[in-house]
Amino acid sequence: MGWLENVIIEDKEIANERLELTDKNSLYFLGPDLLLRNCTVILKVSARNLIIVGARFIECTFEVKQELKNHQQWVKASLKGCRFKGRLTGCDFGHWPDYGTGWEHGAIEDCDFTEARLDGCRIMGCDPATIRFPKWPCFTFIEPIRRAPELRSIKWPGRFGRITVEELHTQPAPTKSLTYHAPSLARRMETTEEELRAVIEKFDCIVY
Repeated sequence: MGWLENVIIEDKEIANERLELTDKNSLYFLGPDLLLRNCTVILKVSARNLIIVGARFIECTFEVKQELKNHQQWVKASLKGCRFKGRLTGCDFGHWPDYGTGWEHGAIEDCDFTEARLDGCRIMGCDPATIRFPKWPCFTFIEPIRRAPELRSIKWPGRFGRITVEELHTQPAPTKSLTYHAPSLARRMETTEEELRAVIEKFDCIVY
């Protein structure tokens, strides 16, 4: 693999434009002091090719064309009124003070994930009531740490209870929501979507 070309977008305001971050041979830096307003951002690179620190996004649409895995750097971005489409796995959004440099920029509000497929994704340190989560087959624990005793009080199918629900209280303190994709989860946890849903329906702290 050769050297990656650095594409640095910083110290400016961009409005009503389409940005395509799709070159596998580029390393994209968004921020610091970057404001994108009402832009469409096309993402088709891996997490390691996308560096975010101190960027603000207002009413932008993110079209994720290639599954974005384990991208925690959204917690270094401010997102307001944005929409996400596509597959995101293991991604974190919001305000997470212990994450590392750049955390002070992190915020999420009034964002829409209804056209996204989230799996193992978290909202940190922000009000999940302002977020529109994807519907079934995705499902979202709201305030999972606070509700952990209640969620542990019932038997979950497969390995999900033992591996995930029993450990909810060990999530980072700012965790305000946790979203899973039931078909993917069922395969990993040796259960079925139907068995999961039968338990999920018993709780008012789960959005589905």
